[in-house]
Parts: sequence; structure tokens; C-alpha cells
Amino acid sequence: MAVTPWTFLDSAVVPGGEGELRLLQRGTEFSIMAGPVSLMNSRMSGSEEALASLTFERLAGVKRPHMLIGGLGMGFTLRAALAILPPDARVTVAELVPAVVAWARGPMAEVFGDSLSDPRLTIRESDVGALLNGEAVYDAILLDVDNGPEGLTRDSNDKLYTVQGLRRSIRALRPGGVLAVWSSHPSAPFTKRLATAGFAVEEAKVRARAGKGERHHIWLARKAG
Repeated sequence: MAVTPWTFLDSAVVPGGEGELRLLQRGTEFSIMAGPVSLMNSRMSGSEEALASLTFERLAGVKRPHMLIGGLGMGFTLRAALAILPPDARVTVAELVPAVVAWARGPMAEVFGDSLSDPRLTIRESDVGALLNGEAVYDAILLDVDNGPEGLTRDSNDKLYTVQGLRRSIRALRPGGVLAVWSSHPSAPFTKRLATAGFAVEEAKVRARAGKGERHHIWLARKAG
């Protein structure tokens, strides 16, 4: 059986000149690539959805929760969050690359459905780090801005994962708040940095697809409440 080839749709330079993203399509399937690496694929959403659901489980009893999601991507985490958060919740998504937002509203509109018009949602075309300004305004911060704690698409993403960067996250969280970090792989040094920054740390292994596929890693770090 002949394999349907990928079709190139668009490309975008990451602000700061730190690499390029490419959007590809094959039938109803989409892929966002950085060089030869597939950052995300529309057929593999399980671990990104788990990032939202595992975080929400740890927000039990929080009234009017405010969730910050770093990275729009293909919207897996966003849609999962909107499906389980209460009507009075707020969701802020920080997406550094404007073209990713344009792809969500354009060629991938069917993937996103009506999520981008949800009244609880605010999209900021910004580095997520710029939204960590020292004020404790979030109940949860979800980071899925790269392939893990070692930045792949953008060297400056590394700053989010240093002890200093993690302390910025902890200051931006309300008491009892959760920092959740997605990664394609575990990292013992990152677990140690989370603890050094003052978080109580849990870790979870989740499948890339529902019940199957490669295992991805999620850190669930809680601020003392």
C-alpha cells in the first residue's frame, strides 16, 4: 500500500532567530517539526491531555482557578483543560510564535474546534516567561514549550528550567498552586532543581497515545499552601 506523503503547508522562524518551525499535513494528520524532530503530531495527544487532567486533579476545591499554559501547539492541553475546568475558570495561553496561533485558526481549525472562542480563554502572543512577573496570580502553570527541560527549539527556553526560572514560577503561583512540566523524557537533574526551588515534587509517566505509544514524563510540583 502506498504511503501518503507529507505536504508542506507553512514555516515560521522562532522569535529571536532561534530555529524554524514547519507545519506539515498528511490527509487529516498534522505535524509541527523543528528540523528533523517532530515536536507534536495530531494523532498523539494523550500525554499533553494528561498534563491538564493530572494538574486539575490537584486543584480540588480551588475556586475560580486561573491556569497558565505555556505553548499552544496543537491545543491538546488547552482543549483538555477547557473540558474539565469549571465555568468560572480562567485560562491564559502564552504562545511565542504568532504563526502557531494563525495555524490554529487556519489549516488546523478543525483540530481546534470551538476551543479558541471559549470565553474563559485569553491567548497572549508572548514568551510565557514574560507572564511570570512576580505576582502570585495563577493556580496552575503548565509548561509544554519544548521537548523537555533541555530546550530544543529555543535555547532561551532553558531559562524556564533553571533554579532561578523555577523560583519565578513558584512566586507566580498562589499558595498550593501547581507547576506541571511536560517532557519527552525523564530528567533526574531537573527533579532536583524543582526541589531546590522549593517545590514538593511528584512525577508521572504517561503514554503518548491513549493506552499505547511511547512514554512521556510529567512533573507535578506543588507550592506550599
